[in-house]
Amino acid sequence: MFDRRLVRNFDFLLLLSVFAIVLLSLLIISSATMDSLAGDPFFVKRQATWFFVSFIALLVVINIDYTQFYRVTHYLYGLNLLLLLAVFLLGREGGGAQRWIDLGFFNLQPSEFAKLFIIISLARHLAAREGNFASIFSVIPTFLHVSLPMGMIFLQPNLGTALVFIAIMFGMLFMAGAKAKHLLLYVVGSLVVGLPLLWQVLRDYQRMRLISFISPERDALSGAFQQIQSVIAVGSGGVWGRGWFAEGTQSSLSFTLEPHTDFIFSVLAEQIGFAGGVVLILLYVFLTFRVIRIAAVAKDTFGMLICIGVASMLLFQILINIGMTVGVMPVTGLPLPFMSYGGSSLLMNMLSIGLVLNIGMRRHRLMF
Repeated sequence: MFDRRLVRNFDFLLLLSVFAIVLLSLLIISSATMDSLAGDPFFVKRQATWFFVSFIALLVVINIDYTQFYRVTHYLYGLNLLLLLAVFLLGREGGGAQRWIDLGFFNLQPSEFAKLFIIISLARHLAAREGNFASIFSVIPTFLHVSLPMGMIFLQPNLGTALVFIAIMFGMLFMAGAKAKHLLLYVVGSLVVGLPLLWQVLRDYQRMRLISFISPERDALSGAFQQIQSVIAVGSGGVWGRGWFAEGTQSSLSFTLEPHTDFIFSVLAEQIGFAGGVVLILLYVFLTFRVIRIAAVAKDTFGMLICIGVASMLLFQILINIGMTVGVMPVTGLPLPFMSYGGSSLLMNMLSIGLVLNIGMRRHRLMF
């Protein structure tokens, strides 16, 4: 049962920041999809339903002492691999990728939940090895721990989510005591050796995304079309935006593709302008600050590393998604946390915040 004395450590400001972002998301999704569905708020209703389900899941998570997860990390890691394997056996293909399992009422995307599973299992792995990173080779077991699920996600193919795993791993390694110079050497070595190999295994559309990012004028009507239209939408919003719903021509006339998912920030910037974009970014900064603050006061290394993993995951996705919409990052298909339409993404992010709140609530041992 939930002990009411834990409420005094509950971070209501963190939860309120999440609520504010989700509320803004519902408004933007409504605006982005109303015209395409002739006024039918299908996407808004569905996203609101998933938020309700996700909030219930968050409440369940905060009622379980997070130290219990330490005992079952091996099972979570195994479940993670089984779900990712099921994608290849039972998955539904869409948009050139096989990432979803059709459950009838819900398309499950295991790669989303894999992020949280790897954060929890990696937190135990690193907590057990805390401070034991004197050698440059000491991080290799961590790379092996992450490489199998990351490789399975890359083969779906889902390059964007695979890159999120790298951000999570390096953020948690650094906070676990790995030397910065060793991590930097691995980054440089990976870029020098890995990029040519990666280029060979990328699919044609993935290569075109990178080529289009470097030289958008070479493929303005195909590979670079989304990003060009997104940049136009962001720029056309000006300081205060062009207004809600049909006032934004790029989104309402469907020049911006996937306006309620990958490119939701461009719709926001077009309709409520630079000011709206700044408000959203400040909400993200505040949310991330609260997560890091909880990491700083966590009662053990396991809890601290989980918070750092969640913060690394959120920051990377926010930077890549917003950078993608304004033309300074290549298109990767990463959702914008708590903003982009999608049940799996929203549920996973809410579970992550629930786990962080759980750690914050139990930062002190209860005295009887």
